[in-house]
Amino acid sequence: MTTYSMYIDGQWCGAESGETYDAVNPAKGESFGKVACGGRTDAKKAVAAANRALVNWREVPLWERSAKCMEIADILDSKKEELADILCTELGKPRHGEAADEAGETSTPWRVAAEQAKYFEGNTKPCADAKKRVLTFWRPRGVVAAITPWNFPAAIPGEYLPFAIVMGNTVTWNPAPTAAATAVKMMECIHEAGLPPGVINLVTGPGAEVGDELVVNSGTHAIGMTGSPQTAEIISSRAGLKPTLFELGGNGPIVVLEDADPGEIAACIAFACYYAAGQVCSCAERILVADPLKQDLVDALIAESKKWKWGDPLDPEVNMGPQNNLGVVEKMTAHLDDATSKGAKIVAGGRRPDHPGYFYEPTVLVDFPVDSKLNHEETFGPIAPVASFGTEDQAWQYIDACDLGLVSSVFT
Repeated sequence: MTTYSMYIDGQWCGAESGETYDAVNPAKGESFGKVACGGRTDAKKAVAAANRALVNWREVPLWERSAKCMEIADILDSKKEELADILCTELGKPRHGEAADEAGETSTPWRVAAEQAKYFEGNTKPCADAKKRVLTFWRPRGVVAAITPWNFPAAIPGEYLPFAIVMGNTVTWNPAPTAAATAVKMMECIHEAGLPPGVINLVTGPGAEVGDELVVNSGTHAIGMTGSPQTAEIISSRAGLKPTLFELGGNGPIVVLEDADPGEIAACIAFACYYAAGQVCSCAERILVADPLKQDLVDALIAESKKWKWGDPLDPEVNMGPQNNLGVVEKMTAHLDDATSKGAKIVAGGRRPDHPGYFYEPTVLVDFPVDSKLNHEETFGPIAPVASFGTEDQAWQYIDACDLGLVSSVFT
């Protein structure tokens, strides 16, 4: 069993309590290691370390901070095979597909941040005295709390960490507990680059304790979080006047108009439904199709669903992994049960196979009603739910019933 430690003030450490929890492989339902289970005390230490580091880090010339991000990117590239391995083990991502893809792109935001920062401009404003000008300068805000999810645990931290530190901020990072081993592997790369102690601190543990402490602590000056709308509401209520940056759940529709070609678009829609086992905030979770095309599209989606093979993520033939945890499996089942109880029909898949781990079959469902949970909530599973419409107003009834947007598509 590998032990995955936290990283505070430039040092690897266990939780103050000494507690750990199991890191579970969702493709097997088995533990593969132990993760330090941090709490509020550990989070407070991280915030204090980040504030100490801030004093000097914000004075480091921007070009030097940019170069450090580039160095981290180079190390991430050199370790992409190791990153792919842990993504496969901890998330069940197919090793030869999703895991390799995410690992290969992990360095990109570090390079983007490093270059974009060099073009970050202030401005000059006129004032009442024609001989004077007002100069505007940007300054680091301070300590940024980054709270990241489990579905893309190597890619999404790159939306926060490099952009924060290149501008002179420091970071306290709380990854999702079920993706902490991947965060530790990334932190090893960051450590190798020789960032000053305290610039980035990693605290593993439950969001209700670690994440909440980072949010409410007076030493935190800004918060970034990717996750659910429910979590964002809690953070908003706890953060006070601190600025927040959220990227939340989605349930935007795909609309197929009657001049589209169902056979031509079915593979594209299926990919949007089944990639990452549907655990993507921008995936396709509501498919609204014009009445004349309904059956042709459903038939095409059923055929496409059979091309998505679930199973051992080390198998090169497997292109769909498991759900991340049992809670996601149960939500998938609850949404299907709700829809079928209201008249919807499952025409492909629709069950959890008798197999170790947290797999769910690629599913196609037809005729889900406007008031179903599928139409109102983010399912986050491998499902292609189809409903048809006769008029534009009927399509809008489905669309407007849900307040989760994020990504929408129209085929015509």
